[in-house]
Amino acid sequence: MKTMYESDATNEKKSIDLAIKLTLIALIAVWCAMIILPFVVPVLWGIILAITLFPLYRRLLTLFRGKKGLSSLVITLILLALIITPSVFLISSIVENAKELVASIREHSLVIPPPEQKVAEWPLIGKPIHAAWLALSTNFEAAVQTYREQILSFGEKFLTTIKSVLSSILMLVLSVIISGIFLVGAENSEKSALKFTHRIFGKTGDEMLDMVIVTIRNVAKGILGVAFIQFVLVGAVLILAKVPFAGLWALAALLFAIVQIPVGIVAIPVVIYLYSAREPLPATVWSIIIILVSMSDNVLKPWLMGKGAPVPMLVIFLGAVGGMIMSGFIGLFTGAIVLSLGYKLATIWIGGGLQDRQTESTEKSS
Repeated sequence: MKTMYESDATNEKKSIDLAIKLTLIALIAVWCAMIILPFVVPVLWGIILAITLFPLYRRLLTLFRGKKGLSSLVITLILLALIITPSVFLISSIVENAKELVASIREHSLVIPPPEQKVAEWPLIGKPIHAAWLALSTNFEAAVQTYREQILSFGEKFLTTIKSVLSSILMLVLSVIISGIFLVGAENSEKSALKFTHRIFGKTGDEMLDMVIVTIRNVAKGILGVAFIQFVLVGAVLILAKVPFAGLWALAALLFAIVQIPVGIVAIPVVIYLYSAREPLPATVWSIIIILVSMSDNVLKPWLMGKGAPVPMLVIFLGAVGGMIMSGFIGLFTGAIVLSLGYKLATIWIGGGLQDRQTESTEKSS
């Protein structure tokens, strides 16, 4: 029969063993997290793309008679073409324009037309823009020396933006490749996701997983889809209206739409340009079209984001915007998912509380 001291020694040994095991497990978990951390964002984007594109993948499976690899490869190649082709065109266009600008400056052949007097009449910004524009058109070299600090600051910001865009494009290419891998193993991925959600949420695991999938697709359609539609519409209208640098204005509209800033802000300088460079009637017609296109998200976004959503559209929208403010671009999805999960859990908890009260009152009455 064990004495009290032997029993205490045994318990102490078990506690030390448990502490060592927990420490080793925590160390391995942290180590694994540090190794995976650089790949978290591309993998998350791969998962988001795979979930968004799964309905298309399923249709291609039927078309290609169940060939998973071929279906995934077709989707991956199409996505890569959609990303790389306009990116190469845009970057080459910027590089060519920069080369022409530098060459014209070196050869003293750069000609900037003087501004019209009506530019100075623009509210708030008219007079400084007119003064700077006039200085550049009359004596370019002297104006460059005058505004040297502003030009250098703008150049640094422009180069930083270009670097950021290039790194984002490379990350997106990697994410597309990862999404193709996820699509090939879609069945195994779904089983693993179901096991995980059941482990965390119990009986409501299926419902929670369905909500995550629907939320991701609604955000993709309601934010990224609408942003792309506005990008195409704005670009087409500006090209038809023969607005200078139409591609750059359209790109600005795309970025504004993604970060949930009104695209109408981009339309303001374009409308000002139209009224300063065109006759009143065509300027008015094109301005109305541009304003309508920039406001199209007010109709498209509620329709696409709320379609089939298990939670209110406002919850998804607030989650997407708040997540983007906190975590950047990926936060559009993570924020919407987390807030939707929180909303659903709160609903279940409140509903459970009401059911418990109803049960108690029934038992008392009986």
